[in-house]
Amino acid sequence: MLKKYKLKNGMRIIELKRKSDIVTVQINVNVGSINETKKIRGISHFIEHILFEGTKKRSSEEIANSIESLGGQLLAYTSDENTCFFVKIKKEYFEKALDILSDILINPCFEKKLIEKERKIILSEVSMVKDQPLHYQFVLFSQALFDKFPAKNPIYGSVETVKSITRKNLIDYHKKFYTAPNMILSVVGDVKNCKEKVKKYFEKTNKSKVKILFKEEKKNRKKTITEKRKINQSYAVLGYKIPKRNNRDSYVFDVIRAVLGRGLSGKLFREIRVKYGLAYDVGVYNEPGINYGIFAVYFSTDKKNIKQCIEITLNEFKKLKNITKKELDEAKKFIEGEFAVNNEDSQRLAANLNKWEISSKAEDCLDYVKQIKEVSIKDISIIAEKYLNEKYSIAVIEQS
Repeated sequence: MLKKYKLKNGMRIIELKRKSDIVTVQINVNVGSINETKKIRGISHFIEHILFEGTKKRSSEEIANSIESLGGQLLAYTSDENTCFFVKIKKEYFEKALDILSDILINPCFEKKLIEKERKIILSEVSMVKDQPLHYQFVLFSQALFDKFPAKNPIYGSVETVKSITRKNLIDYHKKFYTAPNMILSVVGDVKNCKEKVKKYFEKTNKSKVKILFKEEKKNRKKTITEKRKINQSYAVLGYKIPKRNNRDSYVFDVIRAVLGRGLSGKLFREIRVKYGLAYDVGVYNEPGINYGIFAVYFSTDKKNIKQCIEITLNEFKKLKNITKKELDEAKKFIEGEFAVNNEDSQRLAANLNKWEISSKAEDCLDYVKQIKEVSIKDISIIAEKYLNEKYSIAVIEQS
């Protein structure tokens, strides 16, 4: 059973009862790299790191040990749209999870020595991503896909901005965005008196409201970015801007992703790798987000094969206009099964509930498969013709 509450300070709570000895508490702070100004790019990610380094009453070791000593998980991640923190633990320690999460989110110490230590770690992470074409290709692709929209910038910022972010920048950014109305807390598991316990630990959260406005880039454009490197194979990502999650068209793209890119049986994998042997790694990336969406195909191959891989990809897009009922039904069954498997994990389900609540409403997450079943052959044909055309952006990391 799904229940939703709101505390007096504006924090939203989602509770999904599930019979289990495990409970997940996940908090999404509605702030990510797209909220950052030019001078402080990477600050959302920086804050995610620094919040684990100590509070006014706990050291970093005490924070980690308080959960890990009980066999639980305490983790966080930053995206372009959200910064997320979660604890997954035995349900008897539910209040311990709330205690730790509230402490790191509300009472960080921002100690100067710890900031400098963490700065070195983040700079190392920036270098690591840049050194790995498999990851960096998507950073390059975002720069090709977007013109002025801030999603074109890397989540980690840049070496220059990470070096220049000050303690005051961190404190001011945290104060502005880490507020109760800008947070959603979800609980997936079997706990009692959920609302009262959450209130106990989070009622003192800053209750300032946050205004976040974006002008979405909707039109696709044809653009290519190529970067040469001394590597053994080339990496390419080809794709488009698509509707965000609260648009019905996003469900159609979910089905298209299932047709083209479902593991070893996806049509693109079968064509590019199995039939022609052009690439080892072939996949489809589909992300209908909160503020915008991305649909892309990626492959790793010798540079002499890139042109043919692009031609095959575009040809498969054209074939979508004549998709068969069998192909559509198989895609829907895949999505239904994948959704069930993924959401067996309480943490993934908690994350999905929060994301849907921000995009539209949490109930839509539980109604997802029903919406997928309503996608028709005509829907696929219309969307493929509207979006998957010659106006694609492509990023290539090419063998020099």
